[in-house]
Amino acid sequence: MLREGVLAAWASSPTRFREDVNTEDDLCRGGYADTWVVELLQNAADAAVAAGVPGRVRASVRGGELRIANAGAPLDAAGVAALAALRASAKRDAAGATGRFGVGFAAVRAVCSEPRLVTAAGGVAFSASRTASEVAALGGAAAAELARDPRVPVLRLVWPADEEPPPEGYATEVRLRPDTADPHALLDELARACPDLLLALPALERVTAGTDHVTRTDLGAGRVRISDREFLVAGDAGVRWALPYTGGRPAPFDPDAGEVLHAPTPSAEQLSLPVRLIAPFPLDPDRRRIRADDPATGELVERAAASYASLVRATALEHRTALVPVPAFPRSPLDGRLREAIAAELARTSWLPAARAPDEGAGDDLAPDRAEWLDLGGPGDAGAGLPELLAAADPGFERLLASGVVPPPGLDVERIGPAGLAERLTGVEADPAWWQRVYAALAPAVDTVPGLAAELGALPVPLADGRLVPGPASVLIAEESTPAIPELRIAHPDAVHPLLRRLGAADADRETLLAAPALHEAVARSLDDAEAGLDTEPLARAVLALLDTPSAERDERFGGLALTDDEGRPARADELVLPGAAVRDLLDPDAPVGTLGEEWLDAGTDALVAAGVLDGFAVVPFDPSVLHDADAYEGDEGPAVRDLDLVDDDRWPAALALLASGRETRAAMLTGYTAWWLERNVRIAGRLPSTWRLASASSLVGLYDPVPEIDGVDEIVLAAIGVRSHVVVTAEDEAAELLDRLADPDRPVTGDVAAAAHTALAAAYTAGVVDLDDLDPPAHVRTLTGVVAPADRVVVLDAPWVLPALDDTPAVPGGDDPDTVAELLDLPLASERVTGTVRGEGDPVAWTTLAEVVLACRAVGAQPPAGELRVHEELVVDLDGGGAVTVPAWPCAAGGWHASDPLRALVAALAAERRARMIP
Repeated sequence: MLREGVLAAWASSPTRFREDVNTEDDLCRGGYADTWVVELLQNAADAAVAAGVPGRVRASVRGGELRIANAGAPLDAAGVAALAALRASAKRDAAGATGRFGVGFAAVRAVCSEPRLVTAAGGVAFSASRTASEVAALGGAAAAELARDPRVPVLRLVWPADEEPPPEGYATEVRLRPDTADPHALLDELARACPDLLLALPALERVTAGTDHVTRTDLGAGRVRISDREFLVAGDAGVRWALPYTGGRPAPFDPDAGEVLHAPTPSAEQLSLPVRLIAPFPLDPDRRRIRADDPATGELVERAAASYASLVRATALEHRTALVPVPAFPRSPLDGRLREAIAAELARTSWLPAARAPDEGAGDDLAPDRAEWLDLGGPGDAGAGLPELLAAADPGFERLLASGVVPPPGLDVERIGPAGLAERLTGVEADPAWWQRVYAALAPAVDTVPGLAAELGALPVPLADGRLVPGPASVLIAEESTPAIPELRIAHPDAVHPLLRRLGAADADRETLLAAPALHEAVARSLDDAEAGLDTEPLARAVLALLDTPSAERDERFGGLALTDDEGRPARADELVLPGAAVRDLLDPDAPVGTLGEEWLDAGTDALVAAGVLDGFAVVPFDPSVLHDADAYEGDEGPAVRDLDLVDDDRWPAALALLASGRETRAAMLTGYTAWWLERNVRIAGRLPSTWRLASASSLVGLYDPVPEIDGVDEIVLAAIGVRSHVVVTAEDEAAELLDRLADPDRPVTGDVAAAAHTALAAAYTAGVVDLDDLDPPAHVRTLTGVVAPADRVVVLDAPWVLPALDDTPAVPGGDDPDTVAELLDLPLASERVTGTVRGEGDPVAWTTLAEVVLACRAVGAQPPAGELRVHEELVVDLDGGGAVTVPAWPCAAGGWHASDPLRALVAALAAERRARMIP
């Protein structure tokens, strides 16, 4: 019936005959060229769907022909009609059908002009030669067309075939005897195409091609295995994506892998996506290109994008980003549309793994358009674990991607760089141990990423006092036992990590902490803070704890530390004295020094004294702002004793004993400012030290009273503070006082003491200390005998040889410089008052021949005088003023000496020589 109807149509319409020829030719040479394997396996899949059984195909070569048998629903009458119709499919409405049965079968014409289909119920055959015979028998226009063009539509005429049935277990078998090809080559072609076709045709479970077996195994969760290859498949029945797996891990296609759209068979639409797309896009008649203007194309693009996002979500977290298409030029118009749609879908779909605390397990995924990425500038694993720490500690990081997740380019995920991270961390409230874990997570990245340390310069650090401050470089790292000092940035011990040092934090030993400018500033304002009602005790306790060491010394930097006195009032540490301290009872009752409150004693005496609390007298560096009257001092600016001005005048002996008992205070009082100040301010028995002499100062006996004995104070100390050890004149008022003392008849001053005093006066005048215009000559003077005589009767003894000639004229000792003494006292010299001539010539004797002279010179370290001495039995001098006097020695006008006593002459000669050297 079918054959007769077709032949009748051709006979009546030769045009129809040629149309059928062209149609079949277009199918087998155009849209279905080289697709015979695809079409036959697709038909097998549809047969399995129709029968509801697993699809199986067996292909083999028998008797020189290729046989392809499939399980499922066998070919029926409708199917035969469809095969012969060329333009119609019996599968159009079959659920799950992938092709158009009858139309796709035309692909076999590319390899065979005599195809047959056999079922258990019978078979049908198609034949080019038999069709040509039938057309020729028609005659007329149809035969003429055949004569003009020998091509015939082979699949329009069908004949019954009486052949053996398909193999057992199979419903239909296609039998092809190739026109020219080797059937074994065709079998190999089919075997090679099977893996991809079993992926595209899920209804097929197994294909046997000769000795090759290709199977499809459902592994669950969207995973399938095609022989030895695995795929993750996602999507609906119409649109599916297939991601290759290797070794249990995704193995996305490279953009240059040559992937094409499978619709569901391979098309010519090139794709650069990392996953294979299998979707029924409408194709042009040649089955190679999509119909871009078809409304279904746009709908399928959107479905494909949604399915792609589902595939990404179905992939393990650590592999998802590898599925994002890398930026590239589209390989085809469809490739461009898919890329754009997929990028938009991935941007708004939650698929990026969010950071979660380890004990929270997997959390919700994040959409790229609301996610944040922590980028430390290194490899993807830089800062591993840090995002999870951040997300667990603060809701502000809930949008952060998990560790190791690096969003591919093109997703526009918001980036958090190192500097941004440091800024964001400023507002995090977390325990110090959490911060230590943060530093531990950052440390490996800092070691490997150039410049990262600098970018983390503002990284917050929790402090021991509870504050959170930016910048490790401003932080000190101290021992755990170090007291918390609010004014210092000391890192909390539970947060300390080596990274902090790498970023600039400094180790804080005791000396570093005590030298910190911030601590000094806090101490300086602590009294004001305390008086304003602020609690300064924590600061004071911390500072005292740092100072509490056995070797601690007084540190003037902390004298301003606010403590409290025994009445609870705030006071500077250096304005307080320890209860029971020896110095306490030495101070003036009105001195601005309080007694330290006993609540501070538990801090330790060493710490309190180091902070400035007085336990004794304190030695400090020279500082005019601290030392009394120091601005008037012009000497050595070495260490000095402070607070001396607070001593009660009546308590100076005890104060001196206390000062002398300390190593540092004793050293300070022996020189420099302290000695200078004590000399001018100490009172011993109500008098200045300069009004007393040392007990051992014999040259001052009578002139000054011996200083009262003070237990614990030796003469070295007394001399340093101004108690006199010898006669010295350093000012005009001292010169006047000394003359008064010499003139005081109640003072038992001997001549030799007077001589020393006159020598000191002369030296002061010569040095310019004394000005004659400012010094009145004394009315009474001390003489050689120690007697006080009126000044108008005395002379200054300048030549010892005239003393026997003075008779009852008192002589004042001239000391080492009688000429100057005479000028100071406004007195005549004895050598000017008494002159005369020696009687007789005497016997000339060389000085060096006189044994007693030589021995005496050797004893005093002098040389015997040169020349001769004229020796007399009795030496008489006739005085120019009348009278004569017997003397032991007398100079002659020629410069020599006369003597009745050679030793007395030697003394006179040496004295004259010494005086001559002193006169300019």
